[in-house]
Amino acid sequence: MSHTLIKPDDTWLLWAFLTGWAAISIYLEQKYKWAAKVSGAIIALVGAMLLSNLYIIPTEASVYDAVWSYVVPLAIPLLLFQANIKKIWNESGRLLIMFFLSAAGTTAGAIIGFFLLKDAIPGLEKVGAMMTGSYIGGGVNFAALATKFEAPGQLVSAAVVSDNMMMALYFFVLMILPAIHVIRKRFHTPYIDEAAKASNAENQASSYWKRREVSLKDIALSIGTAFTLVAVSFKMAELFGTMIPSGENETFIFNVLHGILADKYLMLTTITVLVVTIFSRFFEQLNGAQELGTFLIYLFFVVIGVPASITLIFQKSPLLLVFVAIMVLTNLCVSLVLGKLFKFSLEEIILASNANIGGPTTAAAMAISKGWTKLIVPILLIGTLGYIVGNYVGSAIGYWFSTF
Repeated sequence: MSHTLIKPDDTWLLWAFLTGWAAISIYLEQKYKWAAKVSGAIIALVGAMLLSNLYIIPTEASVYDAVWSYVVPLAIPLLLFQANIKKIWNESGRLLIMFFLSAAGTTAGAIIGFFLLKDAIPGLEKVGAMMTGSYIGGGVNFAALATKFEAPGQLVSAAVVSDNMMMALYFFVLMILPAIHVIRKRFHTPYIDEAAKASNAENQASSYWKRREVSLKDIALSIGTAFTLVAVSFKMAELFGTMIPSGENETFIFNVLHGILADKYLMLTTITVLVVTIFSRFFEQLNGAQELGTFLIYLFFVVIGVPASITLIFQKSPLLLVFVAIMVLTNLCVSLVLGKLFKFSLEEIILASNANIGGPTTAAAMAISKGWTKLIVPILLIGTLGYIVGNYVGSAIGYWFSTF
């Protein structure tokens, strides 16, 4: 760290880098077609990875910790402001089924990988929890579960490297999947056919993230509500944590209740969704929350790319890359097989798998870049639901794996 151009204590320079590179990634995505196809999220990840490996920026700094501690918790409610459970089911019920089929593939991959490699990788039960949550929800779940299971820093860094490398590779695979003749002829592709008829002169990412009317009141209410939800949720989780006993001497039920109710991220997710569903009219009238939450998540994409030292994974645990590859490959195989069985379109299968592995941001980015306009809002809604499901399934997997 001491040999990097920007030092760990150069706080303002590091914040300038995080926000600046996130802004550049978004700009490139909306300006150029090649960047829109890659997606701004991948650009943010890869750019940070390259700069850290070239010793321009440090791999550890208090600024990065602040993103994990404050930015991620604030991003969760802002992105969940659209997570009206009733609306998700009414508007996206079909795609929701495909999402859960794909999530079953993620879970199966975690179980297969764990039992194949648990004796070879120390701490794999923690990685299994983090990656299950991440590959059903997204980076937010990875951060939440890494904190929940108190995963060691080096293990988290190695997992991040494996995750980033595999995720970037997988997105490219998903991008080219519709062009593979063997795949294309076995699935119906109505959205690809429709996009082919439309003009492709306009950058789809730029079109989707066009200017919207956002007032000072919208920003104030969005941020104020997000802060309030985080504060109330974290305080409630803290209170439950002191009230409900846990430990080796306690019963299984108490430990499960403690794990659920004392988990600040599960509490935040649950309370936000309940509030959004009950007061749906208030949240539907707020503009700008999705944009604010998405920008904060871009900061997180940059941060998780920073510790991705290419040499670290080969030095510490090259088998972690094998583990995440098993998870991703199983997700893809299960998604394609079950998607074909239940007669889903290739586009629905690809986006459901993307929403699992990368979250709603990358799935929506792919739908936008491909011109599958009718699927953009549904996959955003369902990918947002993945933030909720991912934490619960990841927690369950983590507790189960820890018994071995």
